[in-house]
Amino acid sequence: METLRETKPQMSDTDRPHDVVVWGATGVAGGLVAEYLAERYDPEELALALGGRDADRLDALAADLAETNDRPPIPTVVGDATDPESLRALARDTRVVCTTVGPYTTYGTPLVEACIDAGTDYCDLTGEVNWVRETVDRFHGAAVDAGARVVHSCGFDSVPADLGTALVQSRAREAFDAPCETVRIHLEDGDGGVSGGTLASFAELFDAASSDPVVRQTLRNPYSLAPPGERDGVDGGMQRLPRADRDKEVWTAPSPMAPVNERVVRRSNALLGYPWGREFRCTEVVDTGRGLPGAAAATLATGGLGLFAAAMSVDPVRTGLRRFVFPDPGEGPSGDQAEHGHFTVRVVGRGTAPDGRFAVEAVVGADLDPGYGATARMLGESAMCLLRDETDSPLDGGVLTPASAIGVPLAERLQEAGFTAGVDEAATGLE
Repeated sequence: METLRETKPQMSDTDRPHDVVVWGATGVAGGLVAEYLAERYDPEELALALGGRDADRLDALAADLAETNDRPPIPTVVGDATDPESLRALARDTRVVCTTVGPYTTYGTPLVEACIDAGTDYCDLTGEVNWVRETVDRFHGAAVDAGARVVHSCGFDSVPADLGTALVQSRAREAFDAPCETVRIHLEDGDGGVSGGTLASFAELFDAASSDPVVRQTLRNPYSLAPPGERDGVDGGMQRLPRADRDKEVWTAPSPMAPVNERVVRRSNALLGYPWGREFRCTEVVDTGRGLPGAAAATLATGGLGLFAAAMSVDPVRTGLRRFVFPDPGEGPSGDQAEHGHFTVRVVGRGTAPDGRFAVEAVVGADLDPGYGATARMLGESAMCLLRDETDSPLDGGVLTPASAIGVPLAERLQEAGFTAGVDEAATGLE
């Protein structure tokens, strides 16, 4: 049931003192986003503010960023994720709220409500598909009415997959006057850490699935993030076993991010009015190499993913992992460590044109830790696109995805931020 929202006169953008508030700025992910935005954008370009619940830590961070980047003092906004009134004040005073405070299932909903109430744009890093389903069902209509763009999954989940798909589809329609009927999203390589927040989100998802049949149904249905009434289709969902990819001539394993990324991509297609067709299929996989070594690696990766899922499905084991093994939310590497690492995601689309079958490939990657340094830039630039209204989307509001809210213009900003983000023309053409 959609939450009812009292109609109130909205503040104009010129009345709002902050362009972007980084909410959760004293955490690791939030600190990296704040550091990136403060370094990249002058005060004349971006009225940045830092938000969180610890005034002393916020002030210390703001002072450090101002001194490091030779800029005037950065404002701070003190609030609490469990205090709706402080969140409403935050939302009323900013144009875009950029939040890293998770698990979002626990802490995210009041901020989404506050942003919709104020007509404020919002972006986050969530990979919690159960919570995204909840916000879709409860708030999409209200966000459309308010003209508020609530954009989930603006980090490694799910920008490379969603933006990469938008890139190949845009190029396919331009070059061949037809969409790609299938897309395979390949994590070709990567090196980086897993944050405490990401692991906490995994644990929250398994907690919810253990007791909530709606969550279990959400995880079973490949179309669970589509609009109500449209949650079925021809796509069977994620790859579950090792498989030889004949097109790339490599072995592949299931991707641990596929349950989120594939659903986000399908939601993009639905929100945009099915420009890629109602029989569009997408799959995300991890490349493991060629020949027998590739097959063995794919088998090991598949088994490891299955064991992890099995362990997380057992309440006492999950509790023990959270208590004794997983880092706490907010823990992670230093800024210097986040600048190291790399990832490459290749999105391979195929379709049929009047002249025959065609292929379009796009690459999204960076020489940064995917879960920290790269994610901070992806989230920060998503916020900038919303702020500057740099989008090729026809949608003015709603619970959206990176591709349906922003689209190809995000690739242009990421390129300027040091990413590879574009179509591989050498691999694009008739087959």
